[in-house]
Amino acid sequence: MPLVTPGVIKLSSYYFPTLKEDPVDAEIVSHRLLIRGAFLRKVLGGCYAFLPLGMRVLRKIEQIIREEMDAIGCTELLMGNIQPGELWHESGRWDDYGPELMRLENRNGTSFVLGPTHEELITSLVRNELRSYKELPKSLYHINWKYRDEIRPRFGLLRAREFIMKDAYSFHDSAESLNEHYQQQSSAYARICERLGLDFRPVEADSGQIGGKVTTEYMALAEVGEAELVYCESECCGFAANTEVASVDVKLAQYQASNVEKIHTPIEGTITALANFLGVSESATVKALSGRTEDGSIWVVFVPGSHELALLKAEHALPGFSLLDDEAMLAAGLIKGYMGPVGLPNGVKVAADESLRNIERWVVGANELHYHYVGAKYDEDFSVDLWADFLCAKDGDICKQCGATVKIARGIEVGQVFQLGTKYSESMHAYYMSEDGSEKPFLMGCYGWGVTRSLAAVVEQHNDSNGIIWPMGVCPAEVCVIALAVNDEFVEPVATRLADELAKRGIEVALDDRNERPGVKFNDADLIGWPLQLIVGKRGLENGKVELKVRDTLEKSELSLNNAADEVAKLVFEHRAMFA
Repeated sequence: MPLVTPGVIKLSSYYFPTLKEDPVDAEIVSHRLLIRGAFLRKVLGGCYAFLPLGMRVLRKIEQIIREEMDAIGCTELLMGNIQPGELWHESGRWDDYGPELMRLENRNGTSFVLGPTHEELITSLVRNELRSYKELPKSLYHINWKYRDEIRPRFGLLRAREFIMKDAYSFHDSAESLNEHYQQQSSAYARICERLGLDFRPVEADSGQIGGKVTTEYMALAEVGEAELVYCESECCGFAANTEVASVDVKLAQYQASNVEKIHTPIEGTITALANFLGVSESATVKALSGRTEDGSIWVVFVPGSHELALLKAEHALPGFSLLDDEAMLAAGLIKGYMGPVGLPNGVKVAADESLRNIERWVVGANELHYHYVGAKYDEDFSVDLWADFLCAKDGDICKQCGATVKIARGIEVGQVFQLGTKYSESMHAYYMSEDGSEKPFLMGCYGWGVTRSLAAVVEQHNDSNGIIWPMGVCPAEVCVIALAVNDEFVEPVATRLADELAKRGIEVALDDRNERPGVKFNDADLIGWPLQLIVGKRGLENGKVELKVRDTLEKSELSLNNAADEVAKLVFEHRAMFA
């Protein structure tokens, strides 16, 4: 069955003000085409109105999400956007969430939040209603607007202040139950990506402000994506992760030396300059970065010179870790560009990436301007207080799962699933009666999907120089019948009849019956991205023919007028069957 009520969209009376020129503030393809194609209009920075064509696409995306959520036993409800501030104080996120949280007060001075997400609200709803283990598990979802006070909204729908999201929340009495539903949600998210026509990767990620230790992001591959991910080149493996959390093996060069030597290096204090000066690869050197942890300790973290420090990993290994600025480094007795583990100031601790365990002789700073040590040896010339994974993965590293090389790509995060554990149930006192009669906090899961963001992601992946190429499952209509002449007794009646025949078969049809030149209609059809375009003109009809253009391939073919509706319907139904 079609996802939108069948009927003919008569474009002569439809509101779709397409534009010939790109909007001046549009930075990426999806932003430009969605504005030009009359899907969106900007209201203010990070906030958009969805025009009728945009609404049709949004409703299709929402319907796909609903079908997949319903299929795994997730029940829909609707929660409001204004949430009591006291709930966010209960969870501890009133202060932790940061300046992106939109806070407001009413006339009585009561604090509220415009919800960026709904963990607090859903927990408050169920804590007095779900009382027994016999009622578990339960999984609830809703689709609604969300709000985040982005400091710099950009890229159209990809980083907005106001956006539509599907968020689901599950409640469990065991880790096994939570994990089972987590896997069901993960499978549903993969199906949503496939039905939207997205080239995607499920990637290991960090839970950030949401919380929990187990989480997976669903990334639509796109050069404009703000997230960087690493994935295994082997088709049999499937490993993918955010570059800041990915654990990989690295190939490092060994500096050939039999003992430690302090050398004069009259160069700029960079790894590139050091490697060039010594005539070695950057992977044969060791990079140092300094920071302070939450207990006030100063640490210098060492990673291979060929790689960058993953700050997220550093924060996990060294709680509260933040990089020192130049002034703080000087105060700690550290020399930028020349730090090393040999002869550090008293009290400064040493952390190193696990990959350096296999490097016998290090090339490091000597903690003296324009001097380095070559051939420094662990446990002989220096010690390490903490070994951990500190690397930010890069192209050419080695997959730990299968040994193949990994590649770096950029992606748009369209969805993320989390195992929250008891983060919210404990802080908000949401308990159930267990089988043994004791009260226990719910184990919770959270599952978010960006509806408006995925609309933009589809366009980023499906476009050409003429406009959008909608996948059939999310297009504003499956077929556009284009009448090359109107107000005549020949072309327009045939075009109208064809549109009606297709609509009666349950196909979504737009009829371009505007009094416009053919060129305008063709340009708009490609800009908007109707998947199948059935062109009705006087010359073709004189020979009993109409023309079919497939937007994806730009392939054109002549169809007999007598069976044109049958041929077009067959193409539509074949596609629907692929995603049934």
